[in-house]
Amino acid sequence: MSNNYLLSNAMSTFKNLLSAAVLTLSISPVMAQSNQPFNYVVDRFADIEVLRYQVTGFEDLTLNQKRLVYYLTEAALWGRDIMWDQNYKYNLPLRDMLEAVYVSYSGDRTTDEYQAFERYVKQVEFANGIHHHYSTDKFVPGFSAEWLTAAVAQLPAGSWTPVQAEIFAAIFDPAVAAKRVNQVDGEDLIVTSANNLYDGVTQQEVEDFYAALKDPNDPTPISYGLNTRVTKVDGAVVEQIYKLDGLYSGAIAHIVDNLTRAMAYAENDAQRMVIARLIDYYTTGDLATFDDYSIRWAEDTASQVDFINGFIESYGDPLGMTGAWESIVNFKDLAASHRTEVLSANAQWFEDHSPIDARFRKPTVKGVSAKVITAAILAGDAYPATPIGINLPNANWIRAAHGSKSVTIENITRAYDEASHGNGFAEEFVIDDATRALMQQYLFITDNLHTDLHECLGHGSGQLLPGVDPDALKEHGSTLEETRADLFALYYLADPKLIELGLLDNPDAYKAEYYKYILNGLMTQLMRIEPGKDIEEAHMRNRQLIAAWCYEHGRKDKVIELVRRKGKTFIKINDYDALRRLFGELLAEIQRIRSEGDYAAGKALVERYAVKVDRKLHQEVLRRYATLDIAPYRGFVNPIYTPVVDANGIITDVKVTYTEGYMEQMLRYSSRYAGLRD
Repeated sequence: MSNNYLLSNAMSTFKNLLSAAVLTLSISPVMAQSNQPFNYVVDRFADIEVLRYQVTGFEDLTLNQKRLVYYLTEAALWGRDIMWDQNYKYNLPLRDMLEAVYVSYSGDRTTDEYQAFERYVKQVEFANGIHHHYSTDKFVPGFSAEWLTAAVAQLPAGSWTPVQAEIFAAIFDPAVAAKRVNQVDGEDLIVTSANNLYDGVTQQEVEDFYAALKDPNDPTPISYGLNTRVTKVDGAVVEQIYKLDGLYSGAIAHIVDNLTRAMAYAENDAQRMVIARLIDYYTTGDLATFDDYSIRWAEDTASQVDFINGFIESYGDPLGMTGAWESIVNFKDLAASHRTEVLSANAQWFEDHSPIDARFRKPTVKGVSAKVITAAILAGDAYPATPIGINLPNANWIRAAHGSKSVTIENITRAYDEASHGNGFAEEFVIDDATRALMQQYLFITDNLHTDLHECLGHGSGQLLPGVDPDALKEHGSTLEETRADLFALYYLADPKLIELGLLDNPDAYKAEYYKYILNGLMTQLMRIEPGKDIEEAHMRNRQLIAAWCYEHGRKDKVIELVRRKGKTFIKINDYDALRRLFGELLAEIQRIRSEGDYAAGKALVERYAVKVDRKLHQEVLRRYATLDIAPYRGFVNPIYTPVVDANGIITDVKVTYTEGYMEQMLRYSSRYAGLRD
């Protein structure tokens, strides 16, 4: 149980309130199961649109596969509160207070302050805490402390006394926990970040602590810091491990219980052992065990049902070490996986022809597997906002020796595409009818192919030189790794090899993705940045780095132009072949930086091209987006899986439904999967 979660004495009261609310909400039909067209849009608030996705093909799974999916989804949902606590130490009690007010408020719900409160609650739920999921800035409430004080006073007496002052400061004081992940150069990134991954330590102390543990000659290093909170005990820096009988034990116990149940329905012995080793890892917290699990998981390519579950991506750590808790349960889309199987089968060709120094190429590409999947559940760091592709394991030596597993989540990309029809974006930002027509015809497939190449081959390509620390690029490592994978994908998207392999049918199809990528990197992603601020999120930095570098280095030959038409700025690409060559040149340099661990060169690239925003262009983009009413961010609610149980308690079927609303789901999850309140 988190040592920052101080409200156990109030939890039974809160659970009763929340359970009653969920029962009340559940009788309101959100979307009836019928033969009507699937309704993708669920809710819209602030800068967010919430969608739902279809789990097409679930009904075709075998009974044991459905049972497996069911228990894996339960294991996924039980980790939710871990992510909340990792994001900020008061997130859980704060959420409980907000949800209790949301459920029981008896005042006028049409007032401006209540409407602002409701919007704030929805933002917090979406972000798994009080900081924006993308910018990591703290949300600014549109209601007053006095209003919330009066609303809390209506709750059962004494429910929130233990930490009310800390919670109110977190909500209303701009100086408290202002930034979940700070990446400002020259500042102490640990002290100035509000996440709950470190406690009472400085950046230098953390770096010194791990430097003392690492052996630069170890060819198979563990992922130091992946499952820990770093703190001080009696003045000494120590790790607190996330495991059974350690940090987050309450939630982990439920995860392990459901993984154990899932193991009974594993599709084969290899998958059964994968689950068993994951349970061992959760039990011990041992990172060598995690590596063994990761190897077995990467090598299990026969199972149709698959999952990730654990402390995985480190974007929430300013030093890029500690993994945020995450889970995605999925099954293979057998028909759509043809293209990824073709790519993985030709992985060595792509590696051999990569425009990088031969020293940095892998002489033998091992175990690259790729598939298109249907997501069955999203959880933790992958919920409500989710990636569209995954490439794991993250450990470089495992990739080199045992390969990696890559996926494109096509029911998620399909939901995005279907919900975007007719939103006016292309008419407002794309330069001409010919480019719009090309994007209309080819953007969905080239976007998915870009994801395939990025995840399947990009992340798995290249190699570090002997003795190079995988963490050598420090706070810029995530940005530069995403840059490298994107460049690999962009470079090969235009290669005739894709035509030869039958993955594209038009040699100009790649131009749809090239145009969208440069447009997004130079202009349209700025809609996600508040006026006056710089870019901090790793993926946004990556995209601007590529687009801005190519714009500058191609300026003499006018490869890319910013042109003005009727008072508006448009991207014009004059030479797509030259743009591809620029992608190749930058890929070669990024790979050199990564392979050699050249921190100074990597930092210089990021600081020059990836961070600063053109303020005038930014204002224009915001004005133009405002006329379209397009939400800058999207995420999802999950489907509901209901087991059909016979008189003996045996699951005879699992039904999937799509009837749950946004806050309805959030409240149910808070009531049902409160693993850190047990």
